Amino acid sequence: MPACDDKYPLLSRIETPRDLRQLDQASLLDLADELRQFMIEVTARTGGHLAPGLGAVELTIALHYVLDTPEDRLVWDIGHQAYPHKILTGRRDTFDTVRQYGGISGFLKRSESEFDTFGAGHASTSISAALGMAVASQKSGSGREVVAVIGDGALTGGMAYEALNNAGDLDVNILVVLNDNEMSISPNVGAVSNYLARIMSGQAYTTVREGSKTVLGTLPPPLQQYARRWQEHIKGMVMPSTFFEELGFYYIGPIDGHDLAAVVRTLRNMTELKGPRFLHVVTRKGKGFAPAEGDPCVYHGVTPFNPGTGKFEPKKKGRSYTSVFSDWLCDMAEQDEKLIGITPAMREGSGLVAFSQRFPDRYYDVGIAEQHSLTFAAGMACDGLKPVVAIYSTFLQRAYDQFIHDVSIQNLDILFAIDRAGLVGADGATHAGVYDYSYMRCIPAMVIMAPADEVECRNMLYTGYLHCGPASVRYPRGVGPGVTESKEMEAFPIGKAQIRRKSQSGRVAILAFGTMVVPAETIAEQLDATVVNMRFVKPLDTDIVLDMADSHELVVTVEENVIMGGAGSAVNEYLAAQGRTPRILNLGVPDRHIDHGSQQQQLSDIGLDPDGMLKQIERALQPSGNSPD
Repeated sequence: MPACDDKYPLLSRIETPRDLRQLDQASLLDLADELRQFMIEVTARTGGHLAPGLGAVELTIALHYVLDTPEDRLVWDIGHQAYPHKILTGRRDTFDTVRQYGGISGFLKRSESEFDTFGAGHASTSISAALGMAVASQKSGSGREVVAVIGDGALTGGMAYEALNNAGDLDVNILVVLNDNEMSISPNVGAVSNYLARIMSGQAYTTVREGSKTVLGTLPPPLQQYARRWQEHIKGMVMPSTFFEELGFYYIGPIDGHDLAAVVRTLRNMTELKGPRFLHVVTRKGKGFAPAEGDPCVYHGVTPFNPGTGKFEPKKKGRSYTSVFSDWLCDMAEQDEKLIGITPAMREGSGLVAFSQRFPDRYYDVGIAEQHSLTFAAGMACDGLKPVVAIYSTFLQRAYDQFIHDVSIQNLDILFAIDRAGLVGADGATHAGVYDYSYMRCIPAMVIMAPADEVECRNMLYTGYLHCGPASVRYPRGVGPGVTESKEMEAFPIGKAQIRRKSQSGRVAILAFGTMVVPAETIAEQLDATVVNMRFVKPLDTDIVLDMADSHELVVTVEENVIMGGAGSAVNEYLAAQGRTPRILNLGVPDRHIDHGSQQQQLSDIGLDPDGMLKQIERALQPSGNSPD
């Protein structure tokens, strides 16, 4: 969608940041207004991440105005706040394809633009990546500026502090910008902060600051110690925190991130300084769009909406797996006071809102700290509590060591409710939950369940909760097939599958896992296939696997997980160990990252929709392996 010259006279002239830097500074406020309205207009049609980017408009303009990007390196954390960056770096006219099949990514992507210096879909990575680039710049002698922009939410992640700790100890030039959008500043405080920032980032303050070190160095040791304590006391009075200074950073802020002139001025002063620097910028998430300002959580990631009213288009009918989990968690908590709900910063996404309101003393949001969430749960389990960790499949990857070392080896009683398993649509490869079968299956003592519908999801959560030891239930994003669950819960026998349809011909047996059960049933009549709802990836129902292998010409495994090391591999391994050599076809996610698009488009792209599955099975049934005429 090209920006209309009449509607967006300044924005339509910006093809790259080089064009932005040709503008006089007085025009930047008008550009910010145009950029904000353009984002609202397009995202209202396409959906996407809205509120974070709206809050970062002025900061983004200032960064590209002051820095010589892409020669200077600008590293964004996650990418939620980087929509303005995308628009200003050559993707304005394709912005209406964001998160669409074949369009631009909703996150930063190195292969998409030279301005996307580091791709990330997970939080807290920017400072580490920027520090690596700063070291590379130092070794090459390029002299380029390296800037990491991190949100206050991402700063809750332990990785960010690991990087800060490392950076403060290195003699490299790096600027960390904290985009703090959770606190508001009154005009008076903002004015004072901006004034202090201009002074403290300017040459005069730097000279005085360095001079004080010289003066202190001439004092006798007892007086030096006293003077330093007094200096820190004074600094604490005029600055919000000395924490970052103690880590080795030269700290400036907080400043009003919507005061463009102040941000530009401060950034210019800070780029004149050397070493590790930290700029604290306060912004308002959803800035410029009243509904988003009023409820930035709801407008963080949006489906299409009416830009005039902020009202969303009707959602797809059906009951989501997340809501099934939400209801089960509250119902189970009523029965067992030892149940504890834990989430690493995904209360809304993982369905813990109702639980947090009804059982606030048993609810823990640990922030973007996936590793901590597992060991935190492990400690609870050691002393008799029953933790339920609600986490996305893609985020559970970040706590793999804790999964093995702190949970499995000690055989602790923890239930993992794994949301967004399988392909997730518009969020693309960074959020795809297609590895958990593989990375969990090799861990001893794990029970891995995959529901075919809403009823099975509820019952599997119950089964996993009652099981003594670590257990997981992985379920997809979106709505189920429409099977209504009852209030009563039933525990499944561990490791037992269910035959959904029996073949008359004995040609094909489809062993389907989780979300693939319904598509398998869709094509079963055409193939006269036996369909087995496997239910458990681990322990595998080996009796039924042997039976299917001995009684059918072709055994097909199908899963919404990578083929390598997945559920199909478990079947292969078991049959090989038993000396069985049936014809086997493993269907699943191939050995490549799947680009963003709708979930249906992604499944079709890799042949996991009913038509694709049918074609692959029919091809495998041909003696020559060729497609039928």
